[in-house]
Amino acid sequence: MELPTPQDLRERRTALGLTQSSLAEAAGVSQPLIARIEGGDVDPRLSTLRRIVNALDEAEGEVVRAADLMHENVISVAPDDSVREAIETMEAEAYSQLPVLQSGIPVGSISQGDVIRAGEDVGNHPVSEVMSESFPTVATDATVDEIRNLLEHYKAVMVTDGGSTVGIITEADIAAQLS
Repeated sequence: MELPTPQDLRERRTALGLTQSSLAEAAGVSQPLIARIEGGDVDPRLSTLRRIVNALDEAEGEVVRAADLMHENVISVAPDDSVREAIETMEAEAYSQLPVLQSGIPVGSISQGDVIRAGEDVGNHPVSEVMSESFPTVATDATVDEIRNLLEHYKAVMVTDGGSTVGIITEADIAAQLS
């Protein structure tokens, strides 16, 4: 990811017809800070720069959010379900892994690899005995860039609202959005 220069930020803001004040409001920072960043007087924190770039992206209508990408129908298993049930669900849905949810809250994940590593005769054991860590969670307003970064390290990302799962996103969803 290439970081924009102060000149890049100023050119992009003016091309969009935004004032420093309107950009500052959209990014949740002060107008004097925008002026100092554009003037090269201040080297902003990465989190501040990200908020400014996200505000510019939104002004262009380019921002894709988790809510735009997610599948609302989340196929999952519970920690108390048997490993056999998890395998049957994976086979029926043609998935290699599933989130493990307890009352709608992500508590783990189970994959075919987890089952293989658990060894023989685990079919009647509860999922909680062989599951791995939960997929990471994001809010519905997380950007596609944030999600893409997580998917470099995880097989899926859970979308939550108020702690409860409302959707799931995989690499296939990002690929479909890009095409």
